Amino acid sequence: MTKDPAHHAFIDSKSALEKMYIEEYLQGRGLTLNDLQAKDPVEVKQLMVQACNFSSHKLAELESKAKFREKIHFQ
Repeated sequence: MTKDPAHHAFIDSKSALEKMYIEEYLQGRGLTLNDLQAKDPVEVKQLMVQACNFSSHKLAELESKAKFREKIHFQ
């Protein structure tokens, strides 16, 4: 495990973005993370799988755009 502060900052910022995208997905369905506590566990799992997939796609899109910009910048 690395002790590099930059690595930890990257992981923390990525985690924050992931949570933001999960909350964005839920908000699009009229829900918050707190609302999930009152829902059926099967429904919560389904929603969280969908929210995590949404978040994963958004993060991949963001990383792809960053790599593209970096490639353009250094050419």
